[in-house]
Amino acid sequence: MLYRFCRMLLRAIYALLYRLEARGLENIPSGGPVILCSNHKSLQDPITLGIWVHRKVHYMAKSELFRVPLLGPLIRGLGAFPVKRGGVSKEAIRTAIHLLQQGNVMGIFPEGTRNQSLGMGKRGAVTMAIRARAIVVPVALIGEYRLFRKMIAVYGAPIDMKPYADAGTAESTEQATDLIMSRIREMLQTASPSS
Repeated sequence: MLYRFCRMLLRAIYALLYRLEARGLENIPSGGPVILCSNHKSLQDPITLGIWVHRKVHYMAKSELFRVPLLGPLIRGLGAFPVKRGGVSKEAIRTAIHLLQQGNVMGIFPEGTRNQSLGMGKRGAVTMAIRARAIVVPVALIGEYRLFRKMIAVYGAPIDMKPYADAGTAESTEQATDLIMSRIREMLQTASPSS
């Protein structure tokens, strides 16, 4: 209930402030485990990534945020779970895989940190997708967070991880990661806020 209310409120706010538009929502499966893999430019990206998605999107968030009064319970209610400072722990990965195995949606930024231009992806998202048998949907967040400047979230065609899981090698995991990042790069280059 809290999630739906906040999502509706944020949709209205982002549509007004950033003229946010979503494209390709039909590419997100209506059921089963899904990882949304997106570029990452701003602290606002988790909101932009998830508010037009019809399913609840779960995220990893810094553990310090959960200790902030009011904010902690709020972000937990909005689908976030804590990650300790210094990188993603095994516990956080287990939590993410468990959520996916229950048929949920995870929002992940493969670069691992914010970059103004798309950087290299880390293999964590692919590893989780393979272990949870999840579909990966590449996402491109395009535009700047400037008032009344248009932004778009483009959800690309799903990528099946099964061939890479069947190969079961570090090389195949790297190939899958490169494929996801190249799809995001293509969408960043071919779509624009003005188009």
